[in-house]
Amino acid sequence: MKPSEDSPEHPPVPRPATLWTKLRRRLGWATLVSMLLLSGCGMYLLRFGALPAGSIMQSTQIFDSEGVVLASVQGGVNRHIVKLADISPWLAKATVAVEDRRFYEHAGVDIRGLARAAWVDMRHMSKEQGASTLTQQLARNLYLSHERTWTRKLKEAWYAARLEQTYTKDEIIELYLNQIYYGHGAYGAEAAARLYFNKPAKQLTIAESALLAGIPKGPRYYSPHLHPADAKARRRQVLEALVATRQITAQQAEKANAKPLGVRPLPEEQTGAAPYFVDHVKKIAVDKLGIDERLINEGGLRIMTTLDARVQKHAEEAVKQGLPGGDSELQAALIAIDPRNGYIKAMVGGRNYRRNQYNRVFASSRQPGSSFKPIMYATALDRRAITAATRFRSEPTLFYYDGDRQIYRPSNYNNRYFNGEIGLRQAIASSDNIYAVNTIMQVGPKQVIETARKLGITSPLNAIPSLALGTSPVSPFEMASAYAVFAGQGRQSEPIAITRILDPKGRILYEAHPTSTQILSPAVAYVTTHLLESVFERGGTAHRISAIIKRPVAGKTGTTDSDAWFVGYTPELATAVWVGYDRGRPITSSEAHRAAPIFARFTEAALAGTPPTPFEIPEGVVNVTFDPATNLLAAPECPAEWTTEAFVAGTEPTETCALHHDDSDRKQEDSREGRSWWRKLKQWW
Repeated sequence: MKPSEDSPEHPPVPRPATLWTKLRRRLGWATLVSMLLLSGCGMYLLRFGALPAGSIMQSTQIFDSEGVVLASVQGGVNRHIVKLADISPWLAKATVAVEDRRFYEHAGVDIRGLARAAWVDMRHMSKEQGASTLTQQLARNLYLSHERTWTRKLKEAWYAARLEQTYTKDEIIELYLNQIYYGHGAYGAEAAARLYFNKPAKQLTIAESALLAGIPKGPRYYSPHLHPADAKARRRQVLEALVATRQITAQQAEKANAKPLGVRPLPEEQTGAAPYFVDHVKKIAVDKLGIDERLINEGGLRIMTTLDARVQKHAEEAVKQGLPGGDSELQAALIAIDPRNGYIKAMVGGRNYRRNQYNRVFASSRQPGSSFKPIMYATALDRRAITAATRFRSEPTLFYYDGDRQIYRPSNYNNRYFNGEIGLRQAIASSDNIYAVNTIMQVGPKQVIETARKLGITSPLNAIPSLALGTSPVSPFEMASAYAVFAGQGRQSEPIAITRILDPKGRILYEAHPTSTQILSPAVAYVTTHLLESVFERGGTAHRISAIIKRPVAGKTGTTDSDAWFVGYTPELATAVWVGYDRGRPITSSEAHRAAPIFARFTEAALAGTPPTPFEIPEGVVNVTFDPATNLLAAPECPAEWTTEAFVAGTEPTETCALHHDDSDRKQEDSREGRSWWRKLKQWW
């Protein structure tokens, strides 16, 4: 039989393997063997590997600028270990429902939940979903730090798997409910139940259990003491999760949701040094720097701050001396910033931290009154709208704005007016409101707001004429930050409280790198400062405290019906002081005069070891002697009441009175000649 035409005459000869083919085969076998070995090791470790010892909680310490301990955060941990049988089953059910619904189905790591979370994250291009199970959270709390690395996540998953092999589900829930942090120093369900409801965990109701189960996700944000509205909303989410998992009915959820939070007041704590500042440091570390709150409370961190303990002591003493009467509800706040670097040197948020922890330094509901005027005047000087020689009449005046559709009728304190023209220095010293409104009408409210934003004021500001008189509320912190720019020759250094954060091994978790930005020209900052020094001169609103301060100082008073302010500075320290009542109750005349003495006593005591330093005159400033009545430069042949003022170069008066004196003489001669000619004409007629 003949071979087919399609079949080859000879069988194919195999080609010899190339070097690349041999290499690929060897790599494939090596990879397979490695995977088998790794799988075997993983299975061995998973089956027989021992869990490490649980982490030991350490107190975080907060230090002042000299390395002295200000406070130890959670030095004593509030924890009571109990059996699962001594914890309300509603708390266990609520915790599982809101944190890990598949807890009883997975083996430590929820692959399905992980895939779902990854899919949601991919769709939203962000971390919208969490994927940690209760067992993983327990592993992290027991054995690991809170650093966000893949290594930690892998360890967390492995420890979770080992926990699932070592303990039953009920034992894991028991460990979790005794380990988790519920805020305000309470660790574990028993401590939390007693702290918030003054009862054992076994007696918790559905509503109470739902409230507690919602706290661990964010102990600060969902604290019923700090944020009751957020805590209640979170409780509703937990109740809805219980309904979704068929643990309770919708009717039970609605009934529980209608109940008040019912938490008892927090017990009084021992007050350490600078307690308002310590609270601020913890808040900044968590909210701004992203440090985990659990790490703050038990991670043994070392937080280095900018506070000067000696300056802080003088601040507390000045406030105490300025607010006599221990039972009075009159409050005060003081914040002091070093304008050279933005370091917060002292902070007093109220007269008694133990009674009230509210930090009034950051209360943005207070009208600054006339203490806002320097921001407006600096804007006008910067934009050449006015100079130190500009004069306006001090008398009752109507101002038309909004296209002449609205009228503003400001008045001076006690209806006192000069009833004549005054200059900028006199207007600042006497806090004349008519001059201030004339100025803002010249420069424009929107331009003033633009400058305020650059100076660090973030509170809402209304672009209306009354803005010049400080009718838009701001915080003492914002005012001190703004004045620090004047003290720093126009440079803004962002206020900071924390310089470094170290972990227990000394590794740097955060380090501040202060920066400064030129916000105003040094000339404008100096001219503003030079004018604000007049407040302490005779006739100025702060003249009564001038004897206390023995160094160059600038500042401004501010008084409204319910607020008294003094904001001032030296080259080394910018300080804002506020005095008033928390509920906006009107202050008396004597109470309105308490802010300035607090500022004076504090500033002099805080800088007692610092030699008096004058404000440096920068380039771009000229001092000119002129006649304030005519704004003409002085000359020997023109006797008048001369004054010397600082001007931004290019805005100073340039004409001398001599030229106008000659013109005036000629006009008088021409007038005499004219009268003589007319007399002769009448006689001839």
